[in-house]
Amino acid sequence: MNQVNGLHPLVRGMTLVACILLALPILVVLIVSLNNDSYINFPPDTFSLRWYRSFFGDSRWRDALYTSLAIGLMTCLVSTSIGFLGAYAFLRSRYKAKKLLLSLVLLPLIVPHIITAIALYFVSAPLGLIGSRPWISIAHSVIALPVVVLILISALQNVDESVERAAFSLGANRLTTFRRIVIPLALPGVISAALFSFLTSFDELIIALFLAGLSSETLQVRIWNSLIMEAEPIIAAVSAFLIMATIGVLVIEAGVRHTMGKRNTKLP
Repeated sequence: MNQVNGLHPLVRGMTLVACILLALPILVVLIVSLNNDSYINFPPDTFSLRWYRSFFGDSRWRDALYTSLAIGLMTCLVSTSIGFLGAYAFLRSRYKAKKLLLSLVLLPLIVPHIITAIALYFVSAPLGLIGSRPWISIAHSVIALPVVVLILISALQNVDESVERAAFSLGANRLTTFRRIVIPLALPGVISAALFSFLTSFDELIIALFLAGLSSETLQVRIWNSLIMEAEPIIAAVSAFLIMATIGVLVIEAGVRHTMGKRNTKLP
């Protein structure tokens, strides 16, 4: 016990150092984004919001942002809807191939995204789906679905099956029980899954690079093309915006779960 206690300060110190090392690149990007020069410079000689104004003032970057938001919202809707039904089926149904089917659903977590992107491209190109936003959102749902399913399986495990049986015994059909009992009890997990599926789509580059074409350039593809053509300082501002957007979504997710957790504990 004394030896374990003696390691605690060392472990805490190593954890702190690791967190600082992980946060340093983010801090550098945030500082560079405030650079007032016409080239990437660290540390900046002067600070301003020049490149943020350029980002929001340039129609090409705005269009890419709107495209990413639209695709992310569609991905969120598709993957969360399918993932919720799938997670519920995995927990409540009884069939032999359930583990095999779950393994297939989780396969995109293992397969490199470049392989998935190439496969989707060869399916999309003959069908003329390159550049279609709904199709890109479906493609993004392929990689978002495993995350959604894992989150919702965990959330649905906290839904007592006896509550559903009680609803059945009182005359509720399966649809009513699902709508009035299961969904409200699993709502914090549903919101978390939706937000994480949105982030998965919003931050995805490889699949969008193959499927976006010229008509549906996402923000990530726009950053990639800008890096290839010219490393403009505006890229730092866009990257800082993405970092802040990701942090904002995670804060919202934590706040929703905390609020709903407090509400559920107050229920009799």
